[in-house]
Amino acid sequence: MSMARKLYPLGIQTFSEIRTNDNLYIDKTAYIYRMANSDGKFVFLSRPRRFGKSLLVSTLQSYFEGRKELFKGLAIDRLEKEWTEYPVLHFDLSGGKHQEEDQLNRYLDYILKYNEHRFDIKCDAVDANVRLANLISSVYNKTGKQVVVLIDEYDAPLLDVAHQDERLESLRYLMRNFYSPLKQCEPMLRFVFLTGITKFSQLSIFSELNNITNISMDEAYAGICGITKEELLTQMSDDIDRLAAKMSVTREEAILQLTDNYDGYHFTYPSPDIFNPYSLLNCFSKEKIGAYWFGSGTPTFLIEMMRKFGTTPIEIGEREMADVSDFDAPTETMESIVPLLYQSGYITIKDYDKELKLYKLDIPNKEISIGLYESLLPNYVTTEIDEGKVVIARMSALINSGDIDGALRLLQTFLETVPYCDNTLYEGHYQQMLYIIFALLTDYRIIVEQRTAKGRTDITLETHNHVFIMELKFDKTADEALEQIEAKRYADAFALSGKKIVKVGIAFNVKDERNITEWVIR
Repeated sequence: MSMARKLYPLGIQTFSEIRTNDNLYIDKTAYIYRMANSDGKFVFLSRPRRFGKSLLVSTLQSYFEGRKELFKGLAIDRLEKEWTEYPVLHFDLSGGKHQEEDQLNRYLDYILKYNEHRFDIKCDAVDANVRLANLISSVYNKTGKQVVVLIDEYDAPLLDVAHQDERLESLRYLMRNFYSPLKQCEPMLRFVFLTGITKFSQLSIFSELNNITNISMDEAYAGICGITKEELLTQMSDDIDRLAAKMSVTREEAILQLTDNYDGYHFTYPSPDIFNPYSLLNCFSKEKIGAYWFGSGTPTFLIEMMRKFGTTPIEIGEREMADVSDFDAPTETMESIVPLLYQSGYITIKDYDKELKLYKLDIPNKEISIGLYESLLPNYVTTEIDEGKVVIARMSALINSGDIDGALRLLQTFLETVPYCDNTLYEGHYQQMLYIIFALLTDYRIIVEQRTAKGRTDITLETHNHVFIMELKFDKTADEALEQIEAKRYADAFALSGKKIVKVGIAFNVKDERNITEWVIR
């Protein structure tokens, strides 16, 4: 008989509450001890949203407040001998999203007041930087102890406006001003921890803080946020069994599905396999596989940035090898969307070439792939997303049984009924749209414009027992498309796969019908 399960801390980001309620807590306290007792006094960590950063900040707060009783039985219990109590200032900037300059000033006023009130400090100054400096020195003098400063989502006010240069400039100046006392107060500080999604350069926000240690890609901290494969298999073993029973599959099959959907993150290399904690807990709580991380919201800032950089959906996935400066780049100086995709968790590290010092990046897992393309589809066809999902699911089933003809007929009917977003008469728009639709066909490997020895194929779809090589031709015939597959010998690349190779030439009419008009299958 397995024990009654601990409740999942869904929506709870406060360490003390999780421990007092005896909710499920994945023990990250060994990292906390290492971080708090290492060389750097100023530490920065970047991780995607809903990856457990706020809980980490809250755990640091309980630790520095010396609340030993909350850590009973955890790793740090054996490591920490002193449990010195420090005064802790905690600033959560997540409430500063979607704000103009005066609103943001009022928000900073609000979080400063909250901390002043906690330590019974009066301050007549108006400027946020003067008040922060006063707060630190007053608390230091009052308690006779160095102060700990924890800043959660330090970049929240800037994320929404990252694509608007003027607004970004004014808000960035405001935030830089707010953070500036941290350097001059250094002797009065015991530890400063900042966390967020993106890496705004030291130049812009932390020009003051040239002594900050960025642990985001340190191997020692690879598993500090998220749930590692080992933690899943040991600390959540009963949860896996419960899910398997509910889904009527074996434990191994349940692990495989969890891995396909929620695993695949690496924030350095080598790194343990890291699962998305938010999705994993929701999946166990609701006892079904779903796309939880995307929730109801479309990542609007991502779509704005894709427009700004002219990035197409095709360009998001698998990449050639990249230098670390290509994706761990400061947000405001980035020359492509790659750093934002990486820091937001839409792509992650998949491999590393030691000799060349280059990383391979790709979409982490199925949940991200499906969620991302579903949120991009409405930019290409104005359709009810559910209607699109139904068509795509039916196409999936047909392709799975090898019936590409039926799938294309279904697609043709669907495209007849949906209006397009804008009067685009260029091939790229339709190629992107078709790519998104094919990318949403679950369980297949999709490759677009795959480089083969003899050239490029347009879309290759690899299923369990078929390889469909599809060539799209705009305002030409399906035969011409098929001839290109034959002439360039695209199929040779798959000759040894042992799968049935199906060549499909597809003609798309851009000028009149804006639809697939004919196809030839060989």
